[in-house]
Amino acid sequence: MKRIFTLALCLLASTALFAQTTQVIAHRGFHATKNSVRNSLSALQNAQDFGAFGSECDINETADGVLVVVHGPMHGEYEVQKTDYATLRAKALENGEVLPTLEEYLIQAKKNVKTKLIIEIKDHNTPSRETRVVKNILKMVKKHKLVNDVEYIAFRQHVCDELVKYGPKGIKVAYLNGTLTPEYCKDLGYTGIDYNISVMQKNPAWIKQSQALGLTVNVWTVNDTERIQWCIDQKVDYITTDNPEEVNRLLGK
Repeated sequence: MKRIFTLALCLLASTALFAQTTQVIAHRGFHATKNSVRNSLSALQNAQDFGAFGSECDINETADGVLVVVHGPMHGEYEVQKTDYATLRAKALENGEVLPTLEEYLIQAKKNVKTKLIIEIKDHNTPSRETRVVKNILKMVKKHKLVNDVEYIAFRQHVCDELVKYGPKGIKVAYLNGTLTPEYCKDLGYTGIDYNISVMQKNPAWIKQSQALGLTVNVWTVNDTERIQWCIDQKVDYITTDNPEEVNRLLGK
């Protein structure tokens, strides 16, 4: 009897361990390190070295059609989507690195696919341009054989819809804007919700509702200890953060 009781306790402990699956996504890479900045190649490499589940980056299209990794809308004094790539490239990042292209980011991503690349496609000025951007990103990801190692997020519903429409079977797409219910996201073919911490704290029931529907739940951008702990207690799937070390500390990693 004592042996059965001990086994039951072990099973319960094991269940509790595996029930906590919250993982870290480094917001614009792991940039809070010496000589790194947001959306740089070094920030991606740092996230890979850290062992983050994912490294998020922002993609804009330049005036001459080059896909670049930059939050935008500005890069220095230049409006990214209205400026040619050569001009933008000549303007160094704060740490001296050059503005990376998506192609360069994908090449770095291939060096350690244990860290997923989470691509946020920024809003562009017309639906047709957004469709072109979506198609070109999907084509480039396929070219680098990273179809299963890249996930997508966007604020604009049109972008998410185009990803579902043109993406490969099993593509992972999460909506960022915080305005759609989990049920509606599921009906649209999205695979997750990726909402700001303020939205999730106002609608905590959406977490379990999403997970019951088979949707993942990502919360952004969560940096302070209290809110990180709240997300962990709620058993969200992912925490997007500028502070990956604090998330891991609270997770006991």
